[in-house]
Amino acid sequence: MKLNADFSARVVIRPADYAWAASPAAGVERMMLDRIGGEVARATTIVRFAPNSAFDAHTHGGGEEYLVLEGVFSDEAGDYPAGTYVRNPIGTSHRPHIGPEGATILVKLHQFEDTDTKQKVVDTRNAAFTPGATEGVEVLPLHSVPTEEVGLHRWQPGTALPPHGHAGGAEIFVLEGSFADEHGTYPAGTWLRLPHLFAHAPRTDEGCLLWVKSGHLPREAAAA
Repeated sequence: MKLNADFSARVVIRPADYAWAASPAAGVERMMLDRIGGEVARATTIVRFAPNSAFDAHTHGGGEEYLVLEGVFSDEAGDYPAGTYVRNPIGTSHRPHIGPEGATILVKLHQFEDTDTKQKVVDTRNAAFTPGATEGVEVLPLHSVPTEEVGLHRWQPGTALPPHGHAGGAEIFVLEGSFADEHGTYPAGTWLRLPHLFAHAPRTDEGCLLWVKSGHLPREAAAA
């Protein structure tokens, strides 16, 4: 299966575009954002777990990175409430289970470099943001290696950034509020994938909280 597999193309998926599909596990639904492969795939997905559901024990052949969006996601190592960011490197394994309130996560699979071996859990709701490079923006770094940067970016109302592109592209998930640029408007729940050096000038009227991953996409010219 190939879904949004052209990494030189800009992709935007808003909540109005969501189309949930059942997974092989009972009570687990997926909104696929991009995917290359079958059940074992390089994939970016929003996964929704019904209350008291579970997923079979499995090993992360290409690594697993996720952010808990709603509810509490659990495994044998602990409980991860909304706002928790987790990285499980290549070769790690677990058996997820979900409590009575259910859970929703944004998850990326099979996208780790072999040298990216640090396992981590970050409670972003209780972590300290620091001033960013632009006035009105605060940043909470989550992960940094030569091939990627991951963090939360909090924009105050009325913030505007100058036109720019991301070397190695970027993915953005809008957690709270909304932002806009010359190409459109992006409410909470929107996922964007911007190719290498794709230029835009983002701004927000109401303020927003964004999950941003950059530098990890192919460094090729964006599609016309």
